Amino acid sequence: MTAVLVACAHGTRFEEGRVVIRELLDVLRATAPDGVEVHEAYVDVHEPYVTDVVAAARERTDDIVIVPLLLSTGYHTEVDLVEAAGGLPIAPALGPHPVLAQILADRVREAGAAPDDTVVLAAAGSTRPGAVVDVERMAELLADAGITAPVIAAYAAASEPRIDAAVAAARAEGRRTVAASYVLAPGHFSRVIERADADATSAPIGADPRLAEVVWERWRAARAVRA
Repeated sequence: MTAVLVACAHGTRFEEGRVVIRELLDVLRATAPDGVEVHEAYVDVHEPYVTDVVAAARERTDDIVIVPLLLSTGYHTEVDLVEAAGGLPIAPALGPHPVLAQILADRVREAGAAPDDTVVLAAAGSTRPGAVVDVERMAELLADAGITAPVIAAYAAASEPRIDAAVAAARAEGRRTVAASYVLAPGHFSRVIERADADATSAPIGADPRLAEVVWERWRAARAVRA
């Protein structure tokens, strides 16, 4: 029987963000176990919407797992995807995860971070308390990934502190700041992070091949619970 991984991203009106998600889907398809199909889906903004993708997959198989291509717990993982799944297993968000921390640390170093800079871990933000917990855990994992600079979690929306305020506070203390873009792809939130005016801003995580390890780990664990 065919197995299906529904890879569900947020969705964006920015074409460069859509390109990154398609590139990540290509990576997932190239690394998929035998007999597993990877289906593209989005929870918001544009098609194919996850509800429609799940409905079409149900016509062919009941071996379906939804893996959010989202970095933290939030409304989409706790409400929208639960409704779309209709009882199907849903994997946790991709973060926090040590592999994500390694990728993010590489992006920070590529942006030119120095050991005595302040790193502002710049996340999208959410009204759900679990999202803040996830981001704060990622800040801890960055230290494990070799970032020796102080790391402050900050948010583009919904949660405090906001990214620009965190940058301003560090600068007021005489510290150079690097905004670590804790977003998957270019889009609205990456632009908010860039406007925070840190001394340097890292690139989004992007379609890094190492993400496949996280996605397939999430898929296997959720599928095992279903079994």
